[in-house]
Amino acid sequence: MTALTEQGREFSTLLVEVFRVNGLLLAAGDELARPAGLTSARWQVLGVVDHGPSTVAQVARAMGLARQTVRQTATSLVRDGMLAYQDNPGDLRARLLVLTPRGRSALRQVERRQAAWANALAARLPLAELCAVSGTLRDLGDLLEGS
Repeated sequence: MTALTEQGREFSTLLVEVFRVNGLLLAAGDELARPAGLTSARWQVLGVVDHGPSTVAQVARAMGLARQTVRQTATSLVRDGMLAYQDNPGDLRARLLVLTPRGRSALRQVERRQAAWANALAARLPLAELCAVSGTLRDLGDLLEGS
């Protein structure tokens, strides 16, 4: 077995913390989204589609998830009237997801709650630390995408 270097140990510690924080963020997201009839997953899909009509595959790529996972979430959002499908002139086989007025309203409601929550938490941390962590996580993501 290969022994971890000092950097390898610290990287492993970082991974454990990222996994822990991810779970906490998903739980917090569910709480923020619940009053709008959403979950974290549904909120994320609506957020991607809010940037413009998207195929299921495009949403999955943007979120780093499997298409089947996004398809299930999108299907429930369509069923609940928050998303709709429209024809895709670029690919007749891959229809586009678009926000409905109901979906846009739910998304805006969650965004207002999230802004207040984010502002309150962020006020308890130095801006320089937040910027450094964001940069490190972005660099790590780039490394993982390139490997």
